[in-house]
Amino acid sequence: MRFRVRKAAHFLERTGLALAGAACGTFVGAHVGTSFAGLTTIGFLLGMIALGAVGFYLGIDIPPLPFHGADEPNPDRGKIDAAEFLSAFGTFLATLAAFAAVSAVVLRLNLHTAWSWLILIGWLAGVTMQVTSGAIARVRRAHAH
Repeated sequence: MRFRVRKAAHFLERTGLALAGAACGTFVGAHVGTSFAGLTTIGFLLGMIALGAVGFYLGIDIPPLPFHGADEPNPDRGKIDAAEFLSAFGTFLATLAAFAAVSAVVLRLNLHTAWSWLILIGWLAGVTMQVTSGAIARVRRAHAH
């Protein structure tokens, strides 16, 4: 019973993260769509929402590599955990872009197109890093079992 409750709680947590990502994608899509007429489509907005949901679902809850004490042999000592780094940096970049988009929408700012491009590129780079980190972690976990 305890195992099922933990799995359900973890699923709810991940679903909440996916919804947060979808909300971020909605604001980025809304801002960018109003800045560039060619991107004012339902398909673009749904794509941004889907990218946010997938990125935040896969890329935020990355289990780190096993910890080794100072006296234990560790062939990976000094190496950067790519999944953990991509997750952290991707989440930061995606949420920074979403924050900028929300600020522009809510405050009704008329940003220069360069800022809108920067928001879009930051968002796409961030969620791409999140998805990549999730894929790395899942491949790593599959090989560990």
